[in-house]
Amino acid sequence: MRKGLQNLETNENNNYKIIAVDDEEGIVDSLSIFLKRSGYEYTGVTNPQEAIEKVKNEHYDLMVLDFIMTPFHGDQVVEEIRKFNKDLYILLLTGHKDLAPPLDTIRRLDIQGYCEKSDKFDQLLLLIESGIKSIKQMNEIKKINGKLSNTYEKLENAYLESIQTLRYTVEAKDTYTRGHSDRVAEYSVLLGKYLGLDESQLKTLKIGGLFHDVGKIGVPDSILQKESKLTDEEYSEIKNHPSIGAHILSSATIFKDIIPIVKHHHERYDGHGYPGQLQGENIPYFARITAIADTFDAMTSKRSYRDSLPIEKVISEFNRCKGTQFDEKLADIFLNGLENHFDEIKEIQEKY
Repeated sequence: MRKGLQNLETNENNNYKIIAVDDEEGIVDSLSIFLKRSGYEYTGVTNPQEAIEKVKNEHYDLMVLDFIMTPFHGDQVVEEIRKFNKDLYILLLTGHKDLAPPLDTIRRLDIQGYCEKSDKFDQLLLLIESGIKSIKQMNEIKKINGKLSNTYEKLENAYLESIQTLRYTVEAKDTYTRGHSDRVAEYSVLLGKYLGLDESQLKTLKIGGLFHDVGKIGVPDSILQKESKLTDEEYSEIKNHPSIGAHILSSATIFKDIIPIVKHHHERYDGHGYPGQLQGENIPYFARITAIADTFDAMTSKRSYRDSLPIEKVISEFNRCKGTQFDEKLADIFLNGLENHFDEIKEIQEKY
């Protein structure tokens, strides 16, 4: 029975690759016999630089590394490896415990353990077996995380598709909205790029722009499709759409980053906007960006009661409303983009 278990363990060990690095060829050869007998796939190297290159170009699960070597010591080898590989499990061998590197160095370089060299390899075997168990657990955790990530991605896509359906329903109700949300998303991303935002932030801006008007699903068609001026009561109905949109999205945590955009893209920098009458930097940053994109598209789009405004008029209005309707700094950056990158704006307009 015990022999059967040993064979099973040996077979399992075949799945793990170990590299040993020692400038004494005798140690490398001894470890070869010892580790291959235990069933591990083994590579022995006497040159530290060669070891670094091998780890860079091949996969290894665990490294057994001598500390005192020429032309450089084991901690320097680890220093180089950690620049491109944070996962390799490393055990350090020392000729004597007094020659081991300082504890803070071991922690900083994430060296998992060390032991003194010996003619017998019992202690080293225990450390290797313990290391392999840790590696197995980490691999299992990565596998589980991968499955969870895949499940979460599917759930996220399902939510996105359901909200996309709502967006298309709104566009069917309101011909003005058709293409508007796409352009607002694109303009928001463009302004985000001018501001130097990262890819994750640009993605939030894009999704926020696409769904910023989803709350119009709760506004009566008679109001959305009305060609004449809205009454005060009808305008009050329209002003509910940011809160309706935020409520629709609040049931799914994947939308938590875009809810501030949806809810607050009609706030004004002077505090006279809606629904929260937020003022200045109390308005979420991404909502301030989207507000500029939203207003720009409203002014440059043809409406039932007026034609699109000429770009000179749009620029004049933005300059007039800086610091009152819009965040002045963001408006200036957007206006600079209009002046120097109008071809990008034109490309978006032609696309939708």
